[in-house]
Amino acid sequence: MELNQVEIQKILPHRYPFLLLDRILEFTDEKVVGLKNVTFNEPFFQGHFPGNPIMPGVLIVEAMAQAGGIMAFKAHPQHIGKNLIFFLAIDKVKFRKPVVPGDQLVLELIALRRGERVWKMQGKAFVRDQLVAEAELTASISKGEESSSGEET
Repeated sequence: MELNQVEIQKILPHRYPFLLLDRILEFTDEKVVGLKNVTFNEPFFQGHFPGNPIMPGVLIVEAMAQAGGIMAFKAHPQHIGKNLIFFLAIDKVKFRKPVVPGDQLVLELIALRRGERVWKMQGKAFVRDQLVAEAELTASISKGEESSSGEET
């Protein structure tokens, strides 16, 4: 089942310029595949790097996290619109190849641990079937109005 931009915005609280997903290509309770079209219009390319634009690695990880957030929220829809998801940990991060304007970033996340509140996921990012980045992400769905000491995904 695919989700378009409007459907993604009904699930995630992120908005431009920080919503980094253009489409969800497939999802289940165990896996999600998202798509990010990388364009020269992205605001970060103005400074990263002039004359040699490269998508910052932290934003590739953030795009993975947003795709993982779709999987977690779809598994627990009662939290949609009421709670946020925060990073608890980012482990085993590797960047293998630069991502540049014109690339299509395909984000695949597999649930390693699924809970009501805490999720651990293995994320991989591909451009043209070539692995460009990977990471293990642990995140927590917030409890209502309570704040978290973690970083928002």
